[in-house]
Amino acid sequence: MVETLFSPLTLRRTELPNRVMVSPMCQYSSPDGLATDWHLVHLGSRAVGGAGLVMAEATAVTPEGRITPYDLGIWSDEHADALAPVADFVRSQGSVPAIQLAHAGRKASTHRPWEGGDPVPLDSGGWETIAPSAKPYPRDGDEHPTRRLDRDGIEETVAAFADAAGRALEAGFEVAEVHAAHGYLLHEFLSPVANDRTDEYGGSFENRTRLLREVTGAVRSVWPDDKPVFVRISATDWIDDEESWDVEQSARLAPLLADAGADLVDVSSGGISPAQEVPHAGPGYQLPYAETIREHVVDENADIAVGTVGGITSPEQADEIVRNDRADAVLMAREFLRSPYWPLHAAHELGEDDAVEWPVQYGRVAPE
Repeated sequence: MVETLFSPLTLRRTELPNRVMVSPMCQYSSPDGLATDWHLVHLGSRAVGGAGLVMAEATAVTPEGRITPYDLGIWSDEHADALAPVADFVRSQGSVPAIQLAHAGRKASTHRPWEGGDPVPLDSGGWETIAPSAKPYPRDGDEHPTRRLDRDGIEETVAAFADAAGRALEAGFEVAEVHAAHGYLLHEFLSPVANDRTDEYGGSFENRTRLLREVTGAVRSVWPDDKPVFVRISATDWIDDEESWDVEQSARLAPLLADAGADLVDVSSGGISPAQEVPHAGPGYQLPYAETIREHVVDENADIAVGTVGGITSPEQADEIVRNDRADAVLMAREFLRSPYWPLHAAHELGEDDAVEWPVQYGRVAPE
């Protein structure tokens, strides 16, 4: 049987009604890390639009793990309580509610993008960042003081991810994604660009992947057996240097993530340094990375699905990816900002109207 974009996807005992997923997209609109009506409307509208899975943005597991002072957080029960209505509404619309658990590492404590994105000064509400090495994120201008995580700090970070997963579960989320991409803390440990440690968390591939494997295992340990765990990775640093993270290492990593309890690897790329050189950014520009990783997963008989992102906009393009086994699911971001109801229209264009049900409130304009 040929799988299509609108075929269900079962991970553990959780069934996604289709393979269109809403990627986590930072909104930078959370006072004190708390979800607001903005999040309910933003995420809820994509569930109304027919997405199989709707993922909340990068949600900080500690206050210091926020990219900006306005990032969403889940470091307390109050944060989980604020998110519960969002998860409940997404589920009520037939979508699976998911959340991305994150720590920004050395890229934390910045102003919001529309405020320039520069570091927030320590005397204006900013904070010291943490990283595998005492190497600040390189910027044109001020660099934040960055502290190297010691062993106690590493253990606290693993515990923070596990605690956050427990709160996310209480809030009603059915999928937890560990954010290990885009130059944030867990990616920083993976990449020699940011990690020059010489202990058991640096140097060799095994050592650099250790923290991510530990975090994934810790999240898995508190997440129910019938519900999936995702991991988002940057498949490559986009830096042409032997001392960087690349797609070959990502392919080696995927089966190890499966062993740690992950069920899907969400393949993105870049973010570790402004020195990156993106070869192109056209339609499906990150798909080849997901394909390489999926081929390795199949060869290794690893029990982990692969999702792809990047420049995916048309129904035909997304459907072709799944039909030809190039990836198991498609995660979309910018296109969902342009068109919250993309899946409803895509199903019609692909002749799969029965696969997605229009809300009864909108039935009067559903295509015949």
